[in-house]
Amino acid sequence: MESNYDRVSELKAFDETKAGVKGLVDAGIDKIPRIFYQPPDNFNNAPVSGDTQFSLPVIDLEGVGKDPIQRKEIVERVGNASEKWGFFQVINHGIPVSVLEEMKAGVLRFFEQDSEIKKEWYTRDTSKRVIYNANFDLYSAPAANWRDTMYCIMAPNPPTPQDLPTACRCVTIY
Repeated sequence: MESNYDRVSELKAFDETKAGVKGLVDAGIDKIPRIFYQPPDNFNNAPVSGDTQFSLPVIDLEGVGKDPIQRKEIVERVGNASEKWGFFQVINHGIPVSVLEEMKAGVLRFFEQDSEIKKEWYTRDTSKRVIYNANFDLYSAPAANWRDTMYCIMAPNPPTPQDLPTACRCVTIY
């Protein structure tokens, strides 16, 4: 890294566009901005494994609401998978595939709409019920990630449809 590189200014300039990573792509950039470069030190300590075969934890929610003992076991499996993997697959959750597919379509509609519309939702204010931004940890991570995120706080009180982006409003309230 050059000594005159001002990372904070570049982060701030990127964030103030409120256009996210997709905004960079839509603008036709031909070079990845330096804020996305991983520091070389991160590569030296990264665990390397030649093992390409693994299986993610699968949590089956069948019967979770019927049997307190089974519920306790499922909760323990969720805890173990969260600690060991950080993520897991959930099956038998009761959400129809058609709803899941429409959720994905709604998210795609949100990200594909005009950037001026998306900017209305762009925020770093975590008290908001709907948040769209690029990298929740943009200012604290050693490198920005090539991602944009939109999420809704759904519990304990789900938002009203009017509180949600139009592009995904109808599918978010299930």
